[in-house]
Amino acid sequence: MALITIIIIAATVLFSLRAFNNYAVFDRFKFQPQAILQGKQHDRLLTSGFLHVDMTHLLFNMLTLFFFANVVINFFARLMGNDVATGSVIFAVLYLLAIIGGNLLALLFQKNNPSYSAVGASGGVSGILFASIVVYPDLELYLFFAIPMKGWIFAILYLGYSVYGVQKQLGNIGHEAHLGGAIVGLIFPLIFAPYLLEQNMIYILGMLIPIAVLLVMAFKARK
Repeated sequence: MALITIIIIAATVLFSLRAFNNYAVFDRFKFQPQAILQGKQHDRLLTSGFLHVDMTHLLFNMLTLFFFANVVINFFARLMGNDVATGSVIFAVLYLLAIIGGNLLALLFQKNNPSYSAVGASGGVSGILFASIVVYPDLELYLFFAIPMKGWIFAILYLGYSVYGVQKQLGNIGHEAHLGGAIVGLIFPLIFAPYLLEQNMIYILGMLIPIAVLLVMAFKARK
């Protein structure tokens, strides 16, 4: 495991554990639209990604990050002439941008919902997962750590379910953050390696279909 992955996981675990025992910390740094828009506490767009509601939530996100971090780091390292340090930096930038991107999408859809709040690294983790799939569409994933599935199939199902979740506000899940992080993860590798768009075009187009539906929903939400 790369040092940057250890640092991110350690920071997330420590911050989450502190907030478990201190509600004032949890309340101050969670994602909350009104605090961001009216209170100008823009740091919540990032800090909420280092908080979790419980140990199960924390463990699931950190395990997923652990499994896919090296896929992204190694890809960017090879792209940069086998420079692992640069690959690690790019990975960290992608992770943080995915957290922020996920929360910005949540802000778009929930800006008029004063009771909405959310925490979790899911946006960042989704970004890393989708970057892995864009680079290696045939990457084998295990749904619920048990059911084998090709990455591109998982990605389309995940995006479709998340868009439906946003529309219906299913469960106590931040579907918007999942989607926003996934979109960042999908686009980010293409900026560094445009050849992937041609190489994996059919898979990427498949992933863009539910995203197009989301964009239509976002346009309507702005009216």
